[in-house]
Amino acid sequence: MISTRFATRIALPVVGAAALFAIVRSLSRHDGDAHAATKDAPPGARPVPVLTAPVEKRDVPVWIEGLGTVVAWRQVTVRPQVDGRLDRVTFTEGQAVRRGDQLAQVDPRPFEVQLHQAEGALARDQAQLDGARRDLGRYQELVKGKLVGQQQVDQQVALVGQLEGAVQVDRAAIESAKLNLDWARVAAPQDGVVGVRLIDPGNIVHAADPAGIVVLTQLDPAAVMVTLPEDDLPRVTAAQARGEVPVEAWSRDGATKLGTGQLLVVDNQINLATATLRLKAVVPNPRRALWPNQFVKARLLVDTRRGALAVPAAAVQRGPQGTFVWIVGADQHAATRPVEVALTTADLALIAKGVTPGETVVIEGQGQLRLGSEVFVREPTKDQRKEGGGSAR
Repeated sequence: MISTRFATRIALPVVGAAALFAIVRSLSRHDGDAHAATKDAPPGARPVPVLTAPVEKRDVPVWIEGLGTVVAWRQVTVRPQVDGRLDRVTFTEGQAVRRGDQLAQVDPRPFEVQLHQAEGALARDQAQLDGARRDLGRYQELVKGKLVGQQQVDQQVALVGQLEGAVQVDRAAIESAKLNLDWARVAAPQDGVVGVRLIDPGNIVHAADPAGIVVLTQLDPAAVMVTLPEDDLPRVTAAQARGEVPVEAWSRDGATKLGTGQLLVVDNQINLATATLRLKAVVPNPRRALWPNQFVKARLLVDTRRGALAVPAAAVQRGPQGTFVWIVGADQHAATRPVEVALTTADLALIAKGVTPGETVVIEGQGQLRLGSEVFVREPTKDQRKEGGGSAR
């Protein structure tokens, strides 16, 4: 009796565990069969999530992109124009200065002495000239009465001429001394920003010194040198023939616009080694976002396609029969449509024929589509909304 009761207590948990295992196995088999049935269902039986965009008719700007380098519009190495001791530097490194502002001072005393000497020589020669002219007047009166000879009169005329020449030399010496005295005050030859000081006060400077005192750079406007493949030359020259060619300067990652200007000149020759063409653009730079020797992305607006049919470039697919797009009809089913692409850009494709304005094309999820697939349009992410649309580049 005791052993039977003990056996019954052991058998009940064993039977319960076996039943539970059978139930779990049955549920698992049912889920697997349902999953297999869903997986093996025909494409049209389940909607495919996609992103779509409308076919738009609009004016599309066409840009050419190239690598650009910022250069100073004007850059001057400020050097002293006279020899002497550099008494003081009157600028602060990095300071913005105007044309004519004093930057440095060379010891002016030697030039002041030269000025005084020239002024004294002028006073001496001017007094001699005045006396010689008075004597000439007397001789000219005396020669009428034949009291002096004509030769003496001619000699006095020559003396007056010599003294007039001496006076002119003295006046030139005064001007030279004043010029040297003015050059001793080193002034900014243009508007700009001074760089790092290249020499300290107390040093002897010379007009022939190669380094100079400081480099003065004009930052506004800035010049951007753009390099393009030579194949782009016809489009650039055609745009120039129509008028001004806008140019945009962007940061290297293409995220920040640094300035907008216009094309100034196309170089008169192509680089044979690289088959590239150089262009120079002028870009206003009041915020100093552009800095000399900075690398930028440059964009040139060479054309505007009026009333073009535009779709996102991601909508265009390639197959054995050529290019095509997936069209979503009013019944929310997908179908292919062959198209002829007139121009493909970084984010847009301009369609010559094959679609009409207002139709809806698939721009993401094409890999899961089959002819007749039912689709549902999911909401784009925030980043995808920012990337939508845009100009042709």
